[in-house]
Amino acid sequence: MVAMQLDLYKASGADLIMGAGRFIAPKTIGVGLNDGGARVPIGDRVVLNLGTHATIPDTPGLAAAKPLTNVEALELDRLPDHLVVIGGGYVGLEMAQAYRRFGSRVTIIEAGPQLAGREDSDVATALLEMLRDEGIKVHLGTKVLGVQGRSGQTVSLQLHTPSGDQTIEGSDLVAAGRTPNTEGIGLELAGVALDTRGYVAVNNRLETSAPDVWAVGECAGSRQFTHVSADDFRIVRENLVGGDRTTRGRLVPYRMFTDPPLARVGLSEDEARRQGMPFVSRNCRSSRFCGRGQRRRRAAS
Repeated sequence: MVAMQLDLYKASGADLIMGAGRFIAPKTIGVGLNDGGARVPIGDRVVLNLGTHATIPDTPGLAAAKPLTNVEALELDRLPDHLVVIGGGYVGLEMAQAYRRFGSRVTIIEAGPQLAGREDSDVATALLEMLRDEGIKVHLGTKVLGVQGRSGQTVSLQLHTPSGDQTIEGSDLVAAGRTPNTEGIGLELAGVALDTRGYVAVNNRLETSAPDVWAVGECAGSRQFTHVSADDFRIVRENLVGGDRTTRGRLVPYRMFTDPPLARVGLSEDEARRQGMPFVSRNCRSSRFCGRGQRRRRAAS
């Protein structure tokens, strides 16, 4: 994949600079080249495609415990005895079910009131029942107060749960969070503002607070899927040639790779309700989720 992308760049005639860059002035980037030396490209227009990186939440003792991120969890060459997953989002649920089926004991700790926080509550309930049926322990509304030990050996987690404080132990720990790559690259010198979560603040045309500077993909707070980043590119391209594409109302299909999988496109029932949009709920018998009394929704435009 990397070789293919490099070949495409070379064929396009674009000037590809490999190195570490940061803004030193508006639309001006200082680059330390990977093979030595430096360059200072200056552009009329700049597009930020910075991505995100795996991150560890700021919980006492968690970083010292050296937990697995979503990257290391995919590369693990041994089977954990008891895997504790911090976070009940899409990646955390996929990891939890996979390792449970490999044979690990698995516990999920989620701070929110439900799993898969973006989904409707009945969908989240179906996911919860499915995972518990497979023997996965799930703690909802639970905060991790502190961590002791070392992932890969023994870890002890102090929890505050709705029923009181308790301690659980495991052999391995996964923290599946992501953080945008926006620190330390001089965005303030470029006049590019961030939102409260550290993502680049953009409007629905993906324009930043700096003139002629756009941001695309995960760093702009777009949904963390490759096809969304590709569509961000299309929005910027169309606006550069006089079009008027925006992120408003775009339909984003996605899939969570549990078994059975959860796939969705468009608004959820909760989102349609908040927007005052009429919707139709239909009974569905085509999957295990629907067999649990869930519904297929269709929002009317």
